[in-house]
Amino acid sequence: MPTFATPDGTKKYAARFAGRAAAGHFREQQGLWLSSIGIGTYLGEADARTDQGYTDAIVAAVESGVNVIDTAINYRFQRSERSVGAALAELARRGYGREELLICTKGGFLTPDGDMPANATEYFNREYVETGILQEGDVAAGCHSIAPKFIADQLERSLRNLGVETIDVYYLHNPETQLGEVPREMFNTRVRSAFEFLESAVAGAKIHFYGLATWNAFRQGENEQDFLSLAAMESLGRDVAGLSHHFRFVQLPCNLGMTEALTRANQELDGARVPIVGAASKIGITLVASAAMLQGKLSKGLPPFVTNALGMKTDAERAMQFVRSTPGITTALVGMSRVEHVRENLTIVAVPPASQEQFSKLFQRGEKA
Repeated sequence: MPTFATPDGTKKYAARFAGRAAAGHFREQQGLWLSSIGIGTYLGEADARTDQGYTDAIVAAVESGVNVIDTAINYRFQRSERSVGAALAELARRGYGREELLICTKGGFLTPDGDMPANATEYFNREYVETGILQEGDVAAGCHSIAPKFIADQLERSLRNLGVETIDVYYLHNPETQLGEVPREMFNTRVRSAFEFLESAVAGAKIHFYGLATWNAFRQGENEQDFLSLAAMESLGRDVAGLSHHFRFVQLPCNLGMTEALTRANQELDGARVPIVGAASKIGITLVASAAMLQGKLSKGLPPFVTNALGMKTDAERAMQFVRSTPGITTALVGMSRVEHVRENLTIVAVPPASQEQFSKLFQRGEKA
């Protein structure tokens, strides 16, 4: 059986929801059929109750039409990855194949295992420095590394936590953190080295694609310290592996309060400046939106012009509808740690994305407001 998401597997998954999912809910990217909503696993306490809540929510989400699952090794001290792993085991018992689901995780931030140790410095020295995984100068901002040995170690831990043979998308987590301490030339060298390792991990069937999961990098003005050029990052991928490189995904915030992915023309491409949604489309990079509801802040109190433009029953639905309907965004990630949240939010699976006319009306009204 395939150990990662496949074209046939994801197509089979989409077919499960024929007649239940609206047209446009599943989108083809990188040869895969991906849901317009994905489930995120960031927030919550590092305790058994939250562990089980996420596991149950992921199972409910997959059974409701979501096949994109996002986590990171540092989310809840590795516990979110283990919740995903438990959900995958339960889903297998319920007849869902591994090849139907896109499993995404991230590495880059130093994290304890399970809970915060009494002495964090002692823990990290014992776990990473004394073992030779981290060398002097590998850590930026006291918490972040993309050194190949460290990423290799984190990948192996994530594979064990998730209980999978292959991770579909492995992101370098907020790589722009490095730019607060190292010059851009050194940063590019570090990213290139990380890409070299990640290509070797693809060759070893430990990952299928890799990417960058960012917060500020692709939303900033080009003169900001932590700005990243998508074309420059993709060029590093081509330097490492030619046109067949596997740097194919970028995650960044996009929501009604953070619209830069669509509205800020900060990416240079073919002599013009375009927003990242346009640049990514031309370069062949799939965009996944994080913080679709801005950690719940956009679930209520939206201005009337949003309701007039998008319709829907609740502000939470409008917030999700905006992101999943943004041209160039494939999947909007929504954090859901409880089954009741899944059931409330995923009624949107049966609703078509907003039309171009609705989307245009939203921005016209927004400019007047």
